[in-house]
Amino acid sequence: MNSPALPPRDNTAPVHERRKVDLARRGEERAEMFLQSAIEVFLEKGYRQTRLSDIVARAGGSYATLYRAYGDKEGLARAIMERGMNAFDEAQGLLLASDAAPEAALTETALRMVEVILSPVQIVIHRIVIGDGLAFPELRDWYFEHAIRPAERALGEYFRCQQVAGRLCMTCPDVTANRFYMAVFARAIMDSVMGFATPADVPRVREEVRKAVVIFLNGVLPR
Repeated sequence: MNSPALPPRDNTAPVHERRKVDLARRGEERAEMFLQSAIEVFLEKGYRQTRLSDIVARAGGSYATLYRAYGDKEGLARAIMERGMNAFDEAQGLLLASDAAPEAALTETALRMVEVILSPVQIVIHRIVIGDGLAFPELRDWYFEHAIRPAERALGEYFRCQQVAGRLCMTCPDVTANRFYMAVFARAIMDSVMGFATPADVPRVREEVRKAVVIFLNGVLPR
């Protein structure tokens, strides 16, 4: 199977990206500490309630370095989102490159992706875009445009290739991709947003996801 590339992203959306500055090695290390501290504080207090002072107090360092690296709290959120997107891209890239049967390829990808979904980075992202999406529509819309929709398009292309190969049977690969995400991952995402699932629950959720993939495939495998 010829594997299509992941859909390109449009980086012109009006959300602050990390500033292109030379921080030197120590500055880069400090920037990473700010990012890790932001993830921790966002998990504890929520994005809306967190202040930059909370992050600086946790990480140490100066406001000046934080401003140079990320600009503001929105810039930190954007950097966290990009890190989560990269993890999803890696998992989907392996799916698009796989020559395994759909049962094996989709199961392996789903198990990889649920580990990403229940990582601290992704839990923070989902709490921002789902829990605080109405209050911060720019972040919400940027993430949906640059992460969710490209992921669905990539999976739709995978299903389209499988349909052409006669391995799966469906009428609309793009709709099938959307339904796959909802059937396999929606519960894990919502539970993580509400605090019912944490990284410690990965083994349990992996088994649930494995079963969900089987149920989903029963609807699209050729009879």
